[in-house]
Amino acid sequence: MRLLAIDTAANLCAACVWDTDAGERGRAVLDLGKGHAEHLMGAIDAALKAAGSTYADLDGIAVSVGPGSFTGVRVGVAAARGLALALKVPAVGVTTLEALADEARDADPGRPVVARIEAGRGQAYLAGFSAGGEATFGPAALSLEAAEAFVREAGADALLAAGTTADIATYARLAARKLAAGPAPQKPKPLYLREADARPQDAFALPRKTPS
Repeated sequence: MRLLAIDTAANLCAACVWDTDAGERGRAVLDLGKGHAEHLMGAIDAALKAAGSTYADLDGIAVSVGPGSFTGVRVGVAAARGLALALKVPAVGVTTLEALADEARDADPGRPVVARIEAGRGQAYLAGFSAGGEATFGPAALSLEAAEAFVREAGADALLAAGTTADIATYARLAARKLAAGPAPQKPKPLYLREADARPQDAFALPRKTPS
């Protein structure tokens, strides 16, 4: 099975071609901060070229679904669903928290993991996982005080996986596992744990007209 993985949930605009028999075949990673929509298809083309593959070779699409940048997550999920529809292959969503936890577990297996992403506005995104990778808590947006308390309660045996996103190959590997486990997963959708930072500018709102 050959998968294309996409991650635009944080600063990176990343794409990777992953073969379940041979591992990673090619990748393209841009550190953008913003502008994922303008650069994502170019990154995908570069990853396919590095892998010596074409769209027709793909058996599935993996995508990071957040939590992360609201705009970035939307860009990645929309691209993944569009490609999957056009190519008639499944699309698989992987959360940034489970990807961070999987990386930590690979580096130090046999221990539970708490994955944490700083969310700003006095909050953090958290999720807990068992040593075997099963979700035990979350994902949830917690206050910084509650997040610290959760990490303390997890104890010294638990690994702390902190960051903004995982390596692009991690998303591909996790998606391949989900596809192999079957049945076909639901279409990916953004994982939003709180409202967007943007707020209506009430000061510029026009007053309502009262009926005469």
